[in-house]
Amino acid sequence: MGRRSRKRGMTAPAPPPVVERPRPRPAAQGPRARMADAPKAPWSPFPLTELIVLLAMALIVGGVLTDGGRRGALLGCGFALVSLAGLELALREHFAGYRSHSTLLAAASAIVVDAPLFLWTDLPQIALLAIGAGVFVLVLMRLRRAFRARSGGVGFRV
Repeated sequence: MGRRSRKRGMTAPAPPPVVERPRPRPAAQGPRARMADAPKAPWSPFPLTELIVLLAMALIVGGVLTDGGRRGALLGCGFALVSLAGLELALREHFAGYRSHSTLLAAASAIVVDAPLFLWTDLPQIALLAIGAGVFVLVLMRLRRAFRARSGGVGFRV
């Protein structure tokens, strides 16, 4: 051992540097949504939404594999159920401030308004398109405002 090694060993060792760990940010900040912040359903322990999606998938598969008059009913019910389950989840996440689903919910609103008008009136298609676009824009603006209010000012989350 050389002279320098012996001298350095006699002094007290320096304390290890203090490393500050980043604190987890609250759910209302930032554009990134965490899975732990996901809103729970009112029927939380029971997987109702997942069971409805499973039933819808079974109806769709049954509709694809069947022939005859039941095919359309099975496919229609399957697609309707899976759409309703998806809309329920989108509504829950949107109004909890977890993730923004403004465009999806606004498009669903426009379809809900336009479908009965298409089926039960004789309005021209351009009028139906204008009505649907108007409903879409109005609902989209309201939903974006509602999401910003519930998410702490964030316009969207991924």
